[in-house]
Amino acid sequence: MNALRNKVQLIGNLGNNPEIIQLESGRKLAKFSMATNEVYKNSQGEKVTDTQWHNIVAWGKTAEIVENYLTQGKEVILEGKLTSRSYETQTGEKRYVTEVVAQEVMILTKS
Repeated sequence: MNALRNKVQLIGNLGNNPEIIQLESGRKLAKFSMATNEVYKNSQGEKVTDTQWHNIVAWGKTAEIVENYLTQGKEVILEGKLTSRSYETQTGEKRYVTEVVAQEVMILTKS
C-alpha cells in the first residue's frame, strides 16, 4: 500500500511547449503546464466546464520523452506524485509551489 500514498493520475492537454533545462550534471529537467477539464451541469441545467491548471515537472528519461514528443495542445495521461516546495524571491517574499513530478507519460493525441 505504500505505493498508493502519494499518487497522481491526470488526463489533460499541455498548456505550453515544455521548457527543457540541461543541468550541469547532464541530467534533464522538463517543465510544463497541463489543463484538466471537468464538465458538469449547474443547478439551472447548464453545462459548465471547470478547468484546473497543474504545474508538471519531469526528470531524466521521462524529461527526454517529454522533450522529444510533447508539444502545446497534446492530450496526455500522466502518473506521478504531488510535491510542494518553497523559495524566496529577490525581494525576500516567500513563495510556495505545488507540482506534479511525472514518472510516466503517455500521449493520447493521434499524430
